[in-house]
Amino acid sequence: MKNLFMFSIALILLPGCSVKEQNNSYITLLDKDWMFSRDSVTGAEKAVFDDSKWRKIDVPHDYSIEDIAGTNSPFDSNAIGGVSTGFTKGGTAWYRKSLAIPGYAKGKSCILQFDGIYMNANIYLNGALLGNHPYGYTSFWYDISEKLNFNGPNILAVEVRNEGRNSRWYSGSGIYRHVWLRVTGKQHVAQWGTSITTPEVGKDSALVIIKSKVKNQSAKVLQVKLITRILNVDGKEINNTISEQMIGKEGFSEYVHKVIVKKPGLWSTETPILYTAISEVYSSGQLADSTITRFGIRTIKIDAVNGFQLNGISMKLKGGCFHADNGPLGSKSYDRAEERRVELMKASGFNAIRCSHNPPSPAFLDACDRLGLLVIDETFDMWKDPKNPQDYNLYFDEWWQRDIESMVLRDRNHPSVIMWSIGNEIPGRHKPEVVEVARILGNFVRELDPTRPVTSAVNELRPDKDPFFATLDIAGYNYATGGDHNQKSLYREDHNRVPERIMVGLESYPLVAFGAWMDVIDNTYVIGDFVWTGFDYIGEAGIGWRGYPQEKNFFPWNLAYCGDIDICGWKRPQSFYRDVLWMKDQVSIFVKPPKPSFEPNPKIESWSKWNWFDVVADWNWKGFENRPFEVTVYSSCEEVELFLNNKSLGKKKTDRSTKFQAVWEVSYQAGELKAIGYKGIEQINTAFLRTAGEPAQIKLIADRTEIKADGQDLSYVTLEITDENGIRNPKAENMVKFEIEGSGTIIGVGNANPISTESYIASERKTWQGRCLVIIKSDGNAGEIKLTARAEGFNPSTIKIVSK
Repeated sequence: MKNLFMFSIALILLPGCSVKEQNNSYITLLDKDWMFSRDSVTGAEKAVFDDSKWRKIDVPHDYSIEDIAGTNSPFDSNAIGGVSTGFTKGGTAWYRKSLAIPGYAKGKSCILQFDGIYMNANIYLNGALLGNHPYGYTSFWYDISEKLNFNGPNILAVEVRNEGRNSRWYSGSGIYRHVWLRVTGKQHVAQWGTSITTPEVGKDSALVIIKSKVKNQSAKVLQVKLITRILNVDGKEINNTISEQMIGKEGFSEYVHKVIVKKPGLWSTETPILYTAISEVYSSGQLADSTITRFGIRTIKIDAVNGFQLNGISMKLKGGCFHADNGPLGSKSYDRAEERRVELMKASGFNAIRCSHNPPSPAFLDACDRLGLLVIDETFDMWKDPKNPQDYNLYFDEWWQRDIESMVLRDRNHPSVIMWSIGNEIPGRHKPEVVEVARILGNFVRELDPTRPVTSAVNELRPDKDPFFATLDIAGYNYATGGDHNQKSLYREDHNRVPERIMVGLESYPLVAFGAWMDVIDNTYVIGDFVWTGFDYIGEAGIGWRGYPQEKNFFPWNLAYCGDIDICGWKRPQSFYRDVLWMKDQVSIFVKPPKPSFEPNPKIESWSKWNWFDVVADWNWKGFENRPFEVTVYSSCEEVELFLNNKSLGKKKTDRSTKFQAVWEVSYQAGELKAIGYKGIEQINTAFLRTAGEPAQIKLIADRTEIKADGQDLSYVTLEITDENGIRNPKAENMVKFEIEGSGTIIGVGNANPISTESYIASERKTWQGRCLVIIKSDGNAGEIKLTARAEGFNPSTIKIVSK
């Protein structure tokens, strides 16, 4: 691989229901009815252990987001993870579940899959250890075909040990992703055994190559037939291929099917068209297995001259970094929670995500496929050398190969995935022995998938990192623009020194957003920029305000407070500024408050720039009448004019020379600030800030008023405290209590206040900046859900959601 990459992608289609038959194959979702104990328990792996006094829960589950025993908060200033994990606690816990194994599973292949457990999971079936899985972010599976008891119950027990200092951010704890049971015939497509590529794509046709690793899990040599059917986006079969091979006993064979798709619809960020491949395995004339894989047809080319090209069209990566947690839900990976994050990122102009610093959930990649968001899939935050005493360095030598296989084989068929990252800011990048590990890891990834480039995120950017960069296909630069220890932009300097190098900004400070993006659009060899971060997260508490160095006395800070979008899904000021960098005709208004929003940190390092300017979308400053306020307008219009109560305060230019900003000093008067953006003399956009009256009512707004009755689907309900005219009062901080009736439950509350230590699982929350969030989950029954919000001094407010 040099500077050219072409590929196509596929995706295992996992059902939304509990059990789904796929022509003699069955996939069962095992998320319901687990017994749970947040304690280190002796003998809990044994089938006869009495767990009747344990708590019954469903997974996905995260016990670090739950209240600490004896408190109404998940936060403890003495938590061992400290500021890194947002003062949350881990510990050891147990899960147990009785598996109802259907009769049709007897004599067949049974695969038990965990999408993710954090961390150090010991898995037992009927008292016998299936295995240990240390890494908290990779999916793993066991063949339990010969270990099941068909004459009585089967008890699955999982011990989770999130112990010591093992993470630099909030990881959560427990079985936080889905659990599956797949039952097939003894002859079947192997787990993660399908690979789909499209090496030749044209306007009139595309060559699709489907490689299927088929397993014969019997003691006989057998003639096995494989039929591959291709369905278009409407579900119509457009092609099929048949071949037969002899497979040895307990052996594998790879089938290669080449099909032509005429007039292909290409997958892109604008048109995420997905095809379906159905792989049917026949043995002795009988259908033994059917596997469904969804894939996209598209090409990628990357070079230093033309940059990044998707389907032959050059584009820049407008990226954001992501941690795995889902804000008020902790690390619980509900499909809808993952999908909502993708929707919000797309709506804010992002076209790419870097999964930092670990593989994401399958549900997240599924959403990226459907909605059209590009992804950098990343393995590790460290290799042999630790960043924390009990982190992955303890397991790297034994596990790196298996964990990379898990990521690449599981995710290689997603059209959203455009790069593999083998690590983030790995210690010792200048050392020959670390460079050798990078070479080994990169080559192993390319063996598994030669169709995508390999990258890694590198900081402390100096020429001594050249040997490390030489092992990569794409050079990942962290804080190359005006950031790392006061360095200036290094892209141009390095290009002059190493002209063939393709670069991408894998992390950049919010505070240098303008310079970072100008570096991208000015240089073809810089293919994109990924801000730290796209979405705010728990942990690395306060880096977006108090910065570095981080200290224990940061408590009660628990959120990073550096995301473009906060943990509830609401845009922060820096996100509106990114709008004007990325999109035309944008206008927004922000005000510098008369005193700092939070206590400043006098010890913050000058290079620590994860913060944004202290501005708010607020024109409510009672008691500050006629005092001067600094008002900033972000604008991608040619000019912008600011009005106070319909009186013009003048026009100002907003273009690259002004960094797309205009600043006024405005004497405060209650009423309305209005900014009008112009193209020539034409008014093309308007933004408002209005003074709210006294808080008068509660307003409830659901992102979805109809959800699926599957026990998994979610509705996010925003609560606003408004005046009598419906204007949100950003000064309102009221305790709101929630009541729910019908076919749903409250599973999370939040308000995005970075220093709030309130419970995330209670049925109440204090508003911050005049709003809070409540998350409702279907309980599995069809019917109406009624949410009522009550606060002292207000009439109650009710919203109805239908579960069907």
